Amino acid sequence: MVKIKVLMVDDEERFRTTTAKILARKGFDTILAASGEEALDKLGEGPDVVILDVKMGGLDGHDTLKLIKAKHPDLPVIMLTGHGDVPGAKKAYETGAFDYLAKPCDVDLLGAKIQDAHDYATKAAYVEKLVADIMIPLERYTQIPLDSTVKDAIKALEKAMRHLLATDRLMDTGHRSVVVTRTDGSVAGLLSPLDLIDAVRPDYLSAPKPSMADSLQYSAMFWQGLFTSRVKEIMRKPVRDLMSDTIHEIDANANLMDAANTMVTLPARRMLVRANGTDVGIVREQELFYEIAKIISAS
Repeated sequence: MVKIKVLMVDDEERFRTTTAKILARKGFDTILAASGEEALDKLGEGPDVVILDVKMGGLDGHDTLKLIKAKHPDLPVIMLTGHGDVPGAKKAYETGAFDYLAKPCDVDLLGAKIQDAHDYATKAAYVEKLVADIMIPLERYTQIPLDSTVKDAIKALEKAMRHLLATDRLMDTGHRSVVVTRTDGSVAGLLSPLDLIDAVRPDYLSAPKPSMADSLQYSAMFWQGLFTSRVKEIMRKPVRDLMSDTIHEIDANANLMDAANTMVTLPARRMLVRANGTDVGIVREQELFYEIAKIISAS
């Protein structure tokens, strides 16, 4: 198996040599450079991945990154800094860095990032998408005005589903939630199946029990017919009373790991996608599932 060749660029000799030895023990072939200028000269040795310190005398990391990308645009570069900051990371990303890590960096993490960078550079068949690339655009989602009733929402959803079935696009864009919009077109909330199911339940089931009735239980055997009567009761209610008006947001330019992490930690099954302060779409767990399937299929 061919070793991954890593160009280690850092003006701190102790950090440079120590890290190089550890990486060598992990199976990487290391090339050392003490400055940005020396790093540019050693590009001729054909490194697969570059580890580049930000704070260096002479050419700093950001300037060196620009010159590396000008000569070798596909060469992955991982930036290292002891002065980590969000603007610096953003600048490195915009210049083309593969990743940005703070020193002292866990060597196992650095090794994993080197492997990721190498894999990314050598397997270009699949280009990872952004949230904007996988979301359902808002104009393709079933929408109803804020003053609509539940019955209006169901009619709109039935119409959309008939269209999807007729055009054979159910697997691609099918959805069961309804977007509730304000007069300016912005999203006020979502009416999901779970919202409707919750609304069908009698109010007493979610009301707090009296202090003297902690053991109070409800017998389901007396509920026959209750579901139908409750559905008929709520169908004329305004959707604003039933919808979920707290919708978690994510930027259209967010990457898929950001979306996955946000969905799991919130948790949220769908999120509102925004671009430049405007509501532009909905991303759901299904979209991430499809991307997982595509990546596996392409591997």
